[in-house]
Amino acid sequence: MKLEIKKINKKDAEMCFQLDSDTISLWSRNQWEEELIKDDVYVFGILSSKNIIGICLFQKIIDEAQINYFSVNQKYRRLGLGTYLMKFILKECEILKIRKLLLEVSKNNFVAEDFYNKFNFLTVGVRKKYYQDGSDALLKEKYLLKNP
Repeated sequence: MKLEIKKINKKDAEMCFQLDSDTISLWSRNQWEEELIKDDVYVFGILSSKNIIGICLFQKIIDEAQINYFSVNQKYRRLGLGTYLMKFILKECEILKIRKLLLEVSKNNFVAEDFYNKFNFLTVGVRKKYYQDGSDALLKEKYLLKNP
């Protein structure tokens, strides 16, 4: 399987929406289009034969970034593709001089929490009953660069 990671833009909104619909169903097609045109938003996808099979979207705010979306197509999980994408994202963040990376994950999503823990994201807070299903959101962060 030939894979590439590329920067995603507005013309890829439909593919992003389809992957999202098949995985975590976070955003509408319109929300994807809106996210993909923001200046401070960076989106990278893993592609196989021009099909997006994984996406990471993060928003940069000065020297920090918030991962707002990270998912891999169900058929391609447990193959190391999420790890491949996260390692790429961490390198991009260093290039962008991002000091701290933040994200939130459902306390009930044990697979995702284990994944982020593998990359040394630390739980720094909890948002009680944050998600529609009533589950708590774990706030996680990872420091990338030392303070100047």
